Amino acid sequence: MFDESDNVRKINTINRRLFIITAAKILVFFGLTSRLFSLQVKQNNKYLTLSDKNRIRESKLHPVRGEFRDYFGNVIAGNNEVYQLHIIPEQVEDFRYITLRLKNILNLSEREFQKIHKKRKKIKAWETIVVSDNLTWEQFSKVNNYLHELIGVKTVLSISRIYPFNENYTHVLGYVSQANEKDIIDNENIKEKFVPGIRVGKIGLEKTFENVLLGENDIQRFEVNAYGRKISQLNYQKGSKGQDLNLTIDTEIQKLCTELLKDKAGSICVMDIFSGEIIAMQSSPSFDPNLFLFGINQDDWQLIRNNPMKPLLNKTINGRYSPGSTIKPIVALSALENDVINPEFTVHCKGHKHPLELYGQTYHCWKKEGHGFVNLKEGMKQSCDTYFYEISRRLGVDRLSETAKKFGLGKKVFGELFENEKKGLVPNTIWKKNALGQNWVLGETIITGIGQGFIQTTPIQLCLMTAQIANGGYKIYPKIVLNNDQQYLDKYKPLFKNSKNIKIIQKAMFSSTNEVRGTSYKSRIDDLKYQFAGKTGTAQVKRITEKDRELDLKTFEIPYEERDHALYVAFGPYKNPRYATSIIIEHGGSGGTTAAPIAKKLFKLIIDRHKLRQSAKGKKYLDI
Repeated sequence: MFDESDNVRKINTINRRLFIITAAKILVFFGLTSRLFSLQVKQNNKYLTLSDKNRIRESKLHPVRGEFRDYFGNVIAGNNEVYQLHIIPEQVEDFRYITLRLKNILNLSEREFQKIHKKRKKIKAWETIVVSDNLTWEQFSKVNNYLHELIGVKTVLSISRIYPFNENYTHVLGYVSQANEKDIIDNENIKEKFVPGIRVGKIGLEKTFENVLLGENDIQRFEVNAYGRKISQLNYQKGSKGQDLNLTIDTEIQKLCTELLKDKAGSICVMDIFSGEIIAMQSSPSFDPNLFLFGINQDDWQLIRNNPMKPLLNKTINGRYSPGSTIKPIVALSALENDVINPEFTVHCKGHKHPLELYGQTYHCWKKEGHGFVNLKEGMKQSCDTYFYEISRRLGVDRLSETAKKFGLGKKVFGELFENEKKGLVPNTIWKKNALGQNWVLGETIITGIGQGFIQTTPIQLCLMTAQIANGGYKIYPKIVLNNDQQYLDKYKPLFKNSKNIKIIQKAMFSSTNEVRGTSYKSRIDDLKYQFAGKTGTAQVKRITEKDRELDLKTFEIPYEERDHALYVAFGPYKNPRYATSIIIEHGGSGGTTAAPIAKKLFKLIIDRHKLRQSAKGKKYLDI
C-alpha cells in the first residue's frame, strides 16, 4: 500500500539536494567571478609586470671604470677600447657547429674550444658566453665577414683597463681581472652590475676603491617573443663612468725608483714631511699588471709566482725587516727625551777585542779596531754599536718602545687602505710576557738598541719615522690618494718633550752623511741645494758566529741569501727639509755601500721637481 508521507519525504530530499547543488553552483560562480575580478582588476599591475618580464628583457653593458691619475694629472690606469666576441646560446640552432666554425675562423686551440663548451654548461640559455674579450683587429674584421651566417654570434666594442706605465705602479694600484664567484658574493655592488667578463680590482687601490671606481651600466631593454628571441629594442639607458682618483705620486720619480731598483729586491719610499703625501712608493721586483687583464697564461704566472725575489709581495708595506742602525736616531732621541744622556755623554768603544760581555753573551761593535771615545754625534756619525749598546742599556726597552711607537713604528701606516699591510713589531717587556710567556732579558734590550732581535719594521714605517724627525717632531698622516683626504684631530701634534732634542738628532744625521768618517760620507752632495742628511743601516739575516768574524768575508763572497739587508733613511734638503725617504735593498750588504748611493741620485730629481709640484697644486684635477 502506497505511503503518501514517504513520497513527500522523497520529494523534500530531492529538493534539498537540488538546493544544495544550485547553491554550490552559485558559490562557485561567484567565487570564479571574484577571482577573475581580483586577477584582472585588483592585481592587474602585478600580472602585467610579470607578463612584461616574460616579454621584456634587459641587457647590461660593461660599466666604464674610473681612472687613476698621478699628481700631475697623467693617466696611470685608464681604459681602452677592445673587441669582444659573444655567443648567445638560445639563438644558436647547432652550438657545436657554430663553435667549430669559430675555431676554424679564429684558429682557436683545442683547449680554447673546450673552454667555450664548459662555459655553456655553467650558464642559463639566455646568458652570454664571452668567447674572446680581446680580439685583434684582424680577428674582429674576419669574424664580421662571416656574421651573416653565424646566427647567435656577435662582435662587441667594449672597454678594458690599461696600465700605460706597466710595472711602475703595480704594487700601488694592483690590477683588475675577471670577477669570480667570490668577488660577486662578497660585494653587492659587483653583483648588481655584473655582466659576463666584468673586471674588478683584485689587489691594491683597484680593490680598495672598487665601489667608487666601478661605474653604472648602460642598460638596453628589448622585446622578445615566446621563445625568448629578440624582436625589437624598446629603450636605451646611458650609464655613467666611475669616479676618477688622483694620487699623490710623481710618475717621473716613481720611474726613477723602478730604475734604481732594477735587478734588485727591495723598496724605495719618498714622502712629503709636512703633508704626508707619498711622492713615490716602489717595491721590486714588480710585474706587468696588463698580463692579468685577459687571463694570464700559465708560463707568465709561473715565472712571477716562482721568482725567489717575490714580485707578488709589496715590500714597502708588507715586507718586515730588522731596521738595523736606522733605528739609532730613535734610540738617541728617546735617551735624550728621558734624560738618560746628554749630547756629550761619552762611551769608549774598543772594537772586537773588548766586546760588551753580559750573562755569557758578547756584543761586538761592527768596527774591528773600535771607534775610541765617542759622544752622541760621533756615535751616530760612525754608527758605533758600542755607544748604542750602552745608552739602550740605560734607557730600557719599554721607554725605547714608547718613543718608537710615537714615531710610527709597530703599527699600520695606511690603516685599512691597503689589504694586508703589516704592523711590524716594536717589542717591550709586556709583549714578550704575553706573546712568549717569558721575561725580558737585558741582552734583548742591547740588541734592540741597534735594530736587531725581535724588532720588525716596514719600509713605509721607516719613511714616516724619518719624515717626523725631519719636520721637527710633529705627527703627520701619510696619504696616497688626494680625493680621500681625511681630517685628524692630532695632526701636527708634537711628538717630543723638548724640541732641542729633535734638532740634535737632525744634526747628528747630517754629520753621518756629510762629515768625514760618516757612514754615508761617500754619497754626500756638496751642493747646498741637494744636500741631505741620513742614517745607514745593515740588518743581519744570519747570526754572525766567531768563525764568520775571523773570516771577515766581503759581501760578494757570502751566499746571496745569507747577505745582510742594506738600509738607508734620509731627508733633504738639509737647510730647508721637505722630503724623506727610506731605502732597503734585500741582501745588499752594507747600507752605506748599497742603499745610500741610491738616495744621492734620488734627491737630485726630487728637489729639482719640487717647484713643479708646488705649481701643480692650483690645477683643477687636484681639487680635494
